[in-house]
Amino acid sequence: MQKFQSLMRSALTAAALVCATVSPLSAQSLTGPQKNVVRSAKLYLDMTGFSRDGLIHQLSSDYGDGYEMSDAVIAVDSLSVDWNAQAVRSARQYLALMGFSCKGLIHQLSSEAGDKYTVEQARFGARQAGAC
Repeated sequence: MQKFQSLMRSALTAAALVCATVSPLSAQSLTGPQKNVVRSAKLYLDMTGFSRDGLIHQLSSDYGDGYEMSDAVIAVDSLSVDWNAQAVRSARQYLALMGFSCKGLIHQLSSEAGDKYTVEQARFGARQAGAC
């Protein structure tokens, strides 16, 4: 229980530091459905770390939110997100739950079946989280 509470505190702290914003110019050009995707994306980013591709997949998948892929891409790309910071956040969340080798964590973060970060973002996240 204490580990879970610590994880949640870390996640909330990271959420406060990692905010996604839409530029005013981008916001004006978004369609109604794309604005809805932006709202959903921000909620996901408030809860946990996501890679760009992982977030698009979550938003557009039939098992996720079911938005149109094109709307999800446009909406996510309209956000100002530090994807390296997201990778660090995800890496810390994994390490709070269980042990990972450096190589294993990088693979989890970067694999298509995992979080879908770029290998560079995954390496950065794993190093910053202390796995390497």
